[in-house]
Amino acid sequence: MIGGLSVLALITARGGSKGLPGKNIRPLGGKPLVAWSVEQARAATLVDRVVISSDDPAIIAAAVAAGCDAPFVRPAALADDGATSADVVAHALTALDRRYDLLALLQPTSPLRSPADIDACIRRVAEDGAPSCVGVTVAAKSPYWMQTMDAAGRLSPLLPPQDAARRQDLPPVYCLNGAVYVVRVEWFLSHRAFVGAGSVGHVMPAERSIDIDTLLDFRLAEAIIAADES
Repeated sequence: MIGGLSVLALITARGGSKGLPGKNIRPLGGKPLVAWSVEQARAATLVDRVVISSDDPAIIAAAVAAGCDAPFVRPAALADDGATSADVVAHALTALDRRYDLLALLQPTSPLRSPADIDACIRRVAEDGAPSCVGVTVAAKSPYWMQTMDAAGRLSPLLPPQDAARRQDLPPVYCLNGAVYVVRVEWFLSHRAFVGAGSVGHVMPAERSIDIDTLLDFRLAEAIIAADES
């Protein structure tokens, strides 16, 4: 809780995964992938409750073993490729026995965020009056150097050209990294979105912004964890 505002951390993890089957319970650094997010949420000082939204009994069991609440099972209709994160969050908010002021959406595919990242996003929303705060990282490739190409192969700048010969001289550009989304619950229910007018970003380094979708992403996360432990 912060400033009288209650905070729910919601971890969303469905059973199906085409890119890396079973990834949410795949062992990473000695524990299931989903357990990383549960432990980070529990370690965040501003989070009041940690809840899992999943359709998969194995994922729910792994989350509960890590210290997460599992007050409901996600309906099958919200566990296919057509379900959006907004749909899943809206269901969770209605399925719980109480209301919360702020919600922190934590995807298990971002296991290298820190509890401090979660707290920082919560603090920005609570203290700055922003509708939401989301994790971002500096774009690996600047869109100012990107081109579109027509059917004849002719290139056109994606954005207006900048008078800069070096990447460092280009305007800074950030990507949503998917690691943390903190939103005011009433604003979310009105907009069914996590980012909008007035939203702010919490800058995170690339090594804490890993988003696991493929086996290569998983191997990269393993390498980062191994390097940190050595």
